[in-house]
Amino acid sequence: MPGTFGTWNRAWGTLAIILFASLCLFSQQQPDRIAVARSRFDHETDAVHKAKLLVPLGTAEFDQIEKQVIDSDLTNALSGVQAYQDQVMTCEKGLDAKGVDPEKHPAGYKELQISVRESLRRLDNVLVRLSGDDQKPFLDIRKSLDDVNRHLIKQLFPLQPGVKDQSRPGK
Repeated sequence: MPGTFGTWNRAWGTLAIILFASLCLFSQQQPDRIAVARSRFDHETDAVHKAKLLVPLGTAEFDQIEKQVIDSDLTNALSGVQAYQDQVMTCEKGLDAKGVDPEKHPAGYKELQISVRESLRRLDNVLVRLSGDDQKPFLDIRKSLDDVNRHLIKQLFPLQPGVKDQSRPGK
């Protein structure tokens, strides 16, 4: 069995090279992934489809934002968060303009709420890496996104347990 150890070493070495090349290729494809997703989002005219496209776009954007914060590139990270906020507002306005009841027809609303909820979680992870002064603009956007999230939850679930319905007399 003298040749077995050498064979294993070559196999692991080859595997390590393949994994390293894959990681390098993935990191180079990240901006392309965002550009493609953003292009699809920008060209979509239907508000429901636009909201559905925001889920993968937001995920890709926050992957990049987290990397930028780790690399201390806060200017670009903030620009990314602001772009995401603008996309959320565009989706929210488009869905509201459709005039449908989100409780009965949640398509688009639920995807938007899922994306916003996930972005809030990821934004919280970003905030812990920042000093107090650097946090301020990110916290302002976080508050805005949290307001949208709460609004979407109220639209999707208007009859919350324990909350009196003011629109019905006697309730």
